[in-house]
Amino acid sequence: MNIVVMRLTARSLLGNRRSWVLVALAALMWIVAGLTRWGSGASPSATAGLMTNFALGTLIPVMCLLIGTGVIAQEIEDGSIVYLLAKPLPRRVIALSKLAVGLGAALVFTVASVVIGTMISGDQDWRISIALGTSTALASLVYTAVFFAISILSRNPVIVGLIYALLWEGVLAGYIPGVKMVSVRQWALAPAEDLLAAHPAWNVVSDVGLVAAYVLLAITFVAAVYAAIQRLKTLSVRVSE
Repeated sequence: MNIVVMRLTARSLLGNRRSWVLVALAALMWIVAGLTRWGSGASPSATAGLMTNFALGTLIPVMCLLIGTGVIAQEIEDGSIVYLLAKPLPRRVIALSKLAVGLGAALVFTVASVVIGTMISGDQDWRISIALGTSTALASLVYTAVFFAISILSRNPVIVGLIYALLWEGVLAGYIPGVKMVSVRQWALAPAEDLLAAHPAWNVVSDVGLVAAYVLLAITFVAAVYAAIQRLKTLSVRVSE
C-alpha cells in the first residue's frame, strides 16, 4: 500500500459533502433508534428488529455505497485518475490503498452507527451491540469492496449500486427465500444469530449457516477486490476513449 495515495484518498473522501451525508445517515439511525425506544419501552426484540431490517437492510448498504464509490468513482468520472495511473506504482497498490481507506471509513461510520443506535434503542448487557456490531463490520467490509469494484467496472456506479443496495439487499433479500441465500445481509447475520442463539425471542436469524456464511463473505470480498484490480489495469484505455 502507498501512504501518499491513502492520504489523498482520505482527504478526498472525508473532505467534501459526502462525509456530511454519512454523518446525517448516522444521525438518522440514532433518531429512529430513539423513537423505537420510546415506542417499545427499550425492548431488545424491537431493537434487534430495527437493526436487522432498517440498519443492515437499508442504511449500511447506502453508507457503504457512498464510501465505496467515493474513494475512486469521481476520479474516474472526471478523468483525473489518469494522473495517478501514470505514476510508477503497480495498479494493485493503487487499488488496495484506496480500498483500505474505504474499508476503514466504512467500519468507523457503520459500526458506530449500529452500536450507538442499539444502545439508544435498548440493549441487554451489550449482547445485541456485540452481535450486530460484528455482523455490521462483516457486511461493511464486503459491501464496500463490492461497491468499490462496481465503481471501476461500471460507468454508472451510483445507479447500479443503489439498485443493488435498495432493491436486492433492502427489499428482495428480506422477503424472497431464494434471494436470501445470495444476500450479503443474510450472510452477515449468521454470526449474530450464533452469538444470540440463547435469545431466540429476539428473532435475529439468517437463512445461511455460519460456516457457509463466512465462506461466502470471504469469496465475495476476494472476488470484488480481484475484479477491481484487474479492471484498473486497463482503466487508462477506457478513460482515453
